[in-house]
Amino acid sequence: MTLPSGGEVWALARHEHIRTMLADPRFSSDRANPGFPLLLFSQRRVTNFRASLISMDPPEHGPARRAVVGEFTVKRMAALRPRIQQIVDEHLDAMLAGPKPADLVQALSLPVPSLVICELLGVPYADHEFFQTRSSTLLRRTTPGDERVAAVDELRSYLDALITRKEQEPGDDLLSRQLERTTAREELVSLAFLLLIAGHETTANMISLGTVALLEHPEALAAIREDPAKTPSAVEELLRYFTIAEFATSRVATEDIELGGVLIRKGEGVIALGNTANRDPEAFEQPDDLDVERGARHHIAFGFGAHQCLGQNLARMELQIVFDTLFRKVPGLRLAKPSAELPFKDDANIYGLYELPVTW
Repeated sequence: MTLPSGGEVWALARHEHIRTMLADPRFSSDRANPGFPLLLFSQRRVTNFRASLISMDPPEHGPARRAVVGEFTVKRMAALRPRIQQIVDEHLDAMLAGPKPADLVQALSLPVPSLVICELLGVPYADHEFFQTRSSTLLRRTTPGDERVAAVDELRSYLDALITRKEQEPGDDLLSRQLERTTAREELVSLAFLLLIAGHETTANMISLGTVALLEHPEALAAIREDPAKTPSAVEELLRYFTIAEFATSRVATEDIELGGVLIRKGEGVIALGNTANRDPEAFEQPDDLDVERGARHHIAFGFGAHQCLGQNLARMELQIVFDTLFRKVPGLRLAKPSAELPFKDDANIYGLYELPVTW
């Protein structure tokens, strides 16, 4: 496959091959490696790769991930459930009290995960417009290179200043706790950058897409309405069905490796087509069907292996709370325009919707 940035890379489409590749430490995550398959030229200019958790290889990656993974355990996430439920209730009540139709993206999908990740990290939610516009600029593939670089620089400068304030006045938040463990400023800024963007963009888009899918599959919606115990399985199926982010699963071979009967040479890049793999008929029966009772947790929507998504427990819980609460509080929810007319994010690195007009 030839990338937009030029150069040929290997494209993996089979579920089995991608999981094998992602579990093999001979495939490097180092985005500073000249052979790493970055999609755009400007990506090499926009961040300090070596300080970023998603760009680390062993032996640096293990200790760096362990230092923060405790913030996202199932137990710690469960402690956040009442607050997340409160946030969802407040935003839905505000939407119901407002005019119809409403844009679900602005009323619910975007503010809920944004507020949750802000409180978790210790980022002032009052600044949400600043970081949301920068992240949107960064994730849009059509953004000119100079604008992409400027967005990253502005966001990193903001986070650097925030961490400086936390050094002087620490709080009960993830970034303050990380300051107790490390003095590596660039590494901490990169961690904050990664968690802030990934923590709101991905879940926000899944809320919008999942809502559309459930409204267009009334039998699936009826199943979780009648039995909320089925919502966790429905969330897994929606994650598989859409597989909205693939930017974290590219690699570069550090030695000659045979995979699926093909020899990948040292220095050659590999792109994992997660969306295709999650529709692999050898891994999922009737993969193009939305089956909320499928229970297939072996999907790779969160990646696989050592770099599997840190925040997957948080994302699952947010999605479960949102879908259960949304369809309970707004039983008459429906799309305000046909799905074919909705503005999908076909130009973004994380798939989703720019807006979602709904009524009830």
